[in-house]
Amino acid sequence: MARVCEVTGKRPMSGNHVSKSNNKVRRKFNPNLKKKRFYIPEEDRWVTLKVSMHALRIINKRGISAVLKEMKEKGGTL
Repeated sequence: MARVCEVTGKRPMSGNHVSKSNNKVRRKFNPNLKKKRFYIPEEDRWVTLKVSMHALRIINKRGISAVLKEMKEKGGTL
């Protein structure tokens, strides 16, 4: 299963771990993803999404119905 947010599309990034002596070693920055169930009252069903914490804030602000509608317009699966 890929580490990609289903709402925002956030993916792992790569960068450097820099020590105090300025040695650089490649590392990976993973998004903060959680599996979360959302209830959609219009359709009377539950939906499970893998979302980042940033996407969770977006869902709290706009509402799950608006976010799912926007995902369908962009061609997301659901």
